[in-house]
Amino acid sequence: MARAQILVIDDEPLMREFLEETLVRSGYGVVPVADGTVGLAEIRNNSYDLVITDLKMPGIDGLTLLEETVKNQPDMAVVIMTAYASVETAVKALKAGAVDYIMKPFTPDEIEHVVRKALYERRLENENRYLRSEIEQGFNFQEMVGSSPAMVAIYDQIKKISQSKASVLIRGDSGTGKELIARAIHYNSPRRDKAFIKINCAALTPTLLESELFGHEKGSFTHAVNKKIGRFELADEGTLLLDEIGEMDPNLQSKLLRVLQEKEFERVGGTKPIKVDTRIISTTNRNLEKAIEEGRFREDLYFRLNVIPIKIPPLWERKEDIPALAHHFLKKYNLENRNSIEKIHEDAMMILMGHSWPGNVRELENCIERAVVLCEGDTLTPGFFAFPVQQSRSVDRDGVYLPENSTVSDAERILIMHTLKKCGNNKTRTAEILDISVRTLRNKLKEYQANGLLEDSQKN
Repeated sequence: MARAQILVIDDEPLMREFLEETLVRSGYGVVPVADGTVGLAEIRNNSYDLVITDLKMPGIDGLTLLEETVKNQPDMAVVIMTAYASVETAVKALKAGAVDYIMKPFTPDEIEHVVRKALYERRLENENRYLRSEIEQGFNFQEMVGSSPAMVAIYDQIKKISQSKASVLIRGDSGTGKELIARAIHYNSPRRDKAFIKINCAALTPTLLESELFGHEKGSFTHAVNKKIGRFELADEGTLLLDEIGEMDPNLQSKLLRVLQEKEFERVGGTKPIKVDTRIISTTNRNLEKAIEEGRFREDLYFRLNVIPIKIPPLWERKEDIPALAHHFLKKYNLENRNSIEKIHEDAMMILMGHSWPGNVRELENCIERAVVLCEGDTLTPGFFAFPVQQSRSVDRDGVYLPENSTVSDAERILIMHTLKKCGNNKTRTAEILDISVRTLRNKLKEYQANGLLEDSQKN
């Protein structure tokens, strides 16, 4: 976790030095400034988790800084410190938006306590603001990046099925974004203001999974020292996501089937039926039909879960989404790491387009995050995307032939030729899919023609 960044504003050098030493020793990043004017510029131009400012300073005072922070950077918490004690100033600062107020002089322990409390309250408020926005606005489809025909069809499907209570089975390879689709369904449904509860069926033993799903009564087994409320109860009137449902133990599958049929269950060790109204969304990357044939998955449960099926295509089937996804993750990790990387070099984008992405969108996200963390300039260059040899394929899944010892230049040329052919020699569309300019594409084609690497049908 990135350490919290704190801006300290005080015109007294000894106080700035004391705060910097104390807070750095506690593991925080600290930027000390000597007056309100510089502090205001920092607040407007940079991102801080917390501002600690003196109340009385020459020029711009602490209350003015507080008001400007609340107006321009509402996510920043502000603590006011002063040697001028009065109930009136404390109340005024708190009403204006300060999270706390501390009197000078104070000890290291006192300021550390105030800082911990302020950062904790800031985190809770930001989380609550995010949850409120999700509840009030529903799921923001702009967060679901991709404009390929396959993804557009899924977006349309989500809008239609969100209003129903029907069970949904989301299928797709690992890393394709199955949970994101599940959340989209929930937050666009009438249940949006109720709980969205997730459980990974592959992460727990059958006994623990049963207890997590249905809860247990005190004393029902050796370590059941207290009554436990299960995920089904927590998700009552909301949505329960059963992640990796294909890994569930067959004995537990029968208990799940009963809940889906009867809308009730008993806690482990209990005898009283508990009624629930919980919508079920399941995900899997397994072939459930094969599991049914092999006796590892109940056919009747499959039909109960698979009322509405959604199949998410792997990334190699929708490569036209790669540029938009890459830029989305670039923006995301710029913010997280306080970087200002402006773009992805065209040659780097060609490498991303040419990769087979066995880990799908999750692999692409990890790849971009790593590049953003390591990059010291303003552009992600090809050097950040050197994929291991074992991940490359001699024949890509959509039919692009890559010779065994292909160089990056070879792969780039083959990808351009293949895309150009798929687009019926339409250079504008080809450039859009590859996320390069038409001018760059024409220059590449001229280079290939000069070297005798261009087919006659692609020369015009």
